[in-house]
Amino acid sequence: MSLLDSSMADIHELLHKKEISVSDLVDLSFQRIQQVDDKVEAFLTLDEENARHKAKKLDDIIGEGNGNVLFGIPAGIKDNIVTKGLRTTCASKILENFDPIYNATIMDKLESQNIITVGKLNMDEFAMGSSTENSGMKQTKNPWNLDAVPGGSSGGSAAAVAAGEVLFSLGSDTGGSIRQPAAFCGVVGLKPTYGRVSRFGLVAFASSLDQIGPITRTVEDNAYVLQAIAGVDPMDSTSANVDVPNFLSSLTGDIKGLKIGVPKEYIGEGVNEEVRQSILDALKVLEGLGATWEEVSLPHSKYAVATYYLLSSSEASANLARFDGVRYGYRTQNAENLIELYKKTRAEGFGEEVKRRIMLGTFALSSGYYDAYYKKAQKVRTLIKKDFEDVFEKYDVIIGPTTPTPAFKMGEKTHDPLTMYANDILTIPVNLAGVPGISVPCGFSNGLPLGLQIIGRHFDESTVYRVAHAFEQATTYHQQKPSL
Repeated sequence: MSLLDSSMADIHELLHKKEISVSDLVDLSFQRIQQVDDKVEAFLTLDEENARHKAKKLDDIIGEGNGNVLFGIPAGIKDNIVTKGLRTTCASKILENFDPIYNATIMDKLESQNIITVGKLNMDEFAMGSSTENSGMKQTKNPWNLDAVPGGSSGGSAAAVAAGEVLFSLGSDTGGSIRQPAAFCGVVGLKPTYGRVSRFGLVAFASSLDQIGPITRTVEDNAYVLQAIAGVDPMDSTSANVDVPNFLSSLTGDIKGLKIGVPKEYIGEGVNEEVRQSILDALKVLEGLGATWEEVSLPHSKYAVATYYLLSSSEASANLARFDGVRYGYRTQNAENLIELYKKTRAEGFGEEVKRRIMLGTFALSSGYYDAYYKKAQKVRTLIKKDFEDVFEKYDVIIGPTTPTPAFKMGEKTHDPLTMYANDILTIPVNLAGVPGISVPCGFSNGLPLGLQIIGRHFDESTVYRVAHAFEQATTYHQQKPSL
């Protein structure tokens, strides 16, 4: 067993006793990347020189910051999170040589905890996709089956953790982009409440939906990372000024008397039979721990996919207007005038899926169509949010599958965007409502992991973690690892 298979708390203890060094951890991380990343292809950029230099510095102060569990932990960062002096491409040709001159707020927070940034992770271009097949750089594979997709858009972030290359990674979740790849790769992924974590320095896709969150091997590790990155940020007007509780204190294993709502829409038509069965088995485990569950309804969730693609594409159309070849990023070489510069730069720099969504969003926002599409979608979003509020009046958490199927084969859905979009049908409503959701491993289908999604009230990540941790401790799914 590699040290990188240990929990962060165990590694912290070994570091504190000086039985291992930070340099040892970084060596192991880069060795593992060298062994498996030519198969998995999770990383776009490695920062080996800086990582080793920082590790040596931290080795000199081991034991001084003894309360900080993230001290010296190797991590991977999704490539749409801005990192000072470290290339940030969003997996797009249009940003292929972009070296930021500042850090995202969460990077400053993590660096103050003395994590080691190993490198930047592959993703669907500008976070638009559900399989990482839309990356403009490379195709990340699922560590459990190299012919299957790792999910998306944070496919590289989930694959790197599942493959044991890093102890944790950061992803971003706009419509399920942390939870869906976490489910496909058999790891733990949390989308926090909208506003819980600063978005400053996250390259925007859809500003009212995007949220950064951690991907880890266990629920406890996940809580440690969220503890470090959560909190209000004066640089982000959408970050919420609410208290950050001690998430670790909620990991008691005690869920006696907890009330669970199970939406009939989440275990009905379109959900694979093995996926459905794994959820019913998980509910039995939770019942055995003292919780109760009842079937509930989220009636407007059937409109979630259409609502999401109208709203997210509209916001993307506005957000991606800044990539015009004038100030930074890729610029076409053969433009006669300014209009041609814009057109050719964007035509050559963006991939097919990004162009598709910009076109859809521009259409939805255009004169004569705004009321019929964008405004209508905003009204439906309010109804979806109200559905969740109604259920949370009576129940502590909502539970269902993270995805309707296990990971699919590469190339299986690339020619059918609508089938691909439907893959996020169970995760999208959570983003539209702005509530927190976590995916934890809950079974296998033909050797591929399945995910259990636990959804909580606004800013109640503590209860979400409590249920996820209790389930994890009562099962062994999280202990299983792919044999690369």
